[in-house]
Amino acid sequence: MRKWKIALGTAVALGAISVASVHLLDMGNVSLNAGTAGAAPAPAAFVMPVPVVSVVKKTIPIYLDYAARTEPIRNITLQARIPGYLQEQTAADGVDVRQGDLLYKISPDDFQAALDQAKAQVQRDTATLDYARSNLGRGTELAKSGYLAKDGFDQRTSTLREAQASLALNQAAVRTAELNLSYAEIRAPFAGRLGRNQASVGTLVSVAGTVLNTLVQLDPIYVTFNPSETDLAQIEQARAAGPIEVEVLLPGETEASQKGELTFIDNTVDRSTGTITARATIGNGKFTLLPGQYVRVRLHVKQQADALMVPQTALGSSQLGKYLYVVGKGNTVDQRLVSLGPTSGDQVAILSGVAEGDQVITGNLQKIGPGMPISPLPEKPAT
Repeated sequence: MRKWKIALGTAVALGAISVASVHLLDMGNVSLNAGTAGAAPAPAAFVMPVPVVSVVKKTIPIYLDYAARTEPIRNITLQARIPGYLQEQTAADGVDVRQGDLLYKISPDDFQAALDQAKAQVQRDTATLDYARSNLGRGTELAKSGYLAKDGFDQRTSTLREAQASLALNQAAVRTAELNLSYAEIRAPFAGRLGRNQASVGTLVSVAGTVLNTLVQLDPIYVTFNPSETDLAQIEQARAAGPIEVEVLLPGETEASQKGELTFIDNTVDRSTGTITARATIGNGKFTLLPGQYVRVRLHVKQQADALMVPQTALGSSQLGKYLYVVGKGNTVDQRLVSLGPTSGDQVAILSGVAEGDQVITGNLQKIGPGMPISPLPEKPAT
């Protein structure tokens, strides 16, 4: 009886354990299902947005660029043509003057006295000539009537000719004195800019010996440069088609401030450098350019039609050369090696590697690479 009770108790205990195990298993399944149902979905992969522009065809100007230097068309040293004391400087140092403006005065007293003397001699010779002419007229009548010998008539004729020669000589002396008196005023032979005065008022100046100042013409002005002999054929071809426009850029400028025309090409090539001297004449009405400045010049030699243009900011560099990132199939990055042509403003011509209509990536270039998925952003219209 006791054994039967022990067996019955064991069976009841085992059943209870089984029921508890099943209940715990069901609770675990419920918890697992609940955890699976509440989990968030995995996030989508990030796609880089990039700005793009289309490759377009344009007609662009073709330039040849050179380093250049400005030179004055006329640059003279102001000197006296007569000796004397410098009386006055009428134009200040460094001012812009017009042709004919008075710059310096030399004391005119001596030259005024010489002029007065020459005029007095002319008056004397005029009176002498009048008397000789009247005397010859009377002698002619007397010679016809036989009251004047031929020798006396010849003397009167000779006296008239001497009076005429003396009058002509003194008239020339008057003109010389007038010129010398006019040289007492030194005037600007052309419009330009004065330099620094080199002779103080009161200086005794000599003829072509004492330097007073310098005068430089600023408008127009020359710009001289040295094209290579390899560019000469292209320049001559452009000259044959018409005048070549030349643009001048000051240091730091990206747009030309002055324009002019190619006016001179030398007749020989320098064998030591392989270059030739050329010169452009540039309008300089605002006096922006001064002689001796270093500038850059651009010669407009022709127009290039149907050039494929892209922004220069889109270019990248590698060991293989220049490249562009282009939107490829499925909005992925396609790397294209390109060869470059001339530039126009902030754009550059592409000779090979892209075609018209290709979408070139212009931004976030450091964050993308070949094959990466991208999200192209449409071009913004120009404002």
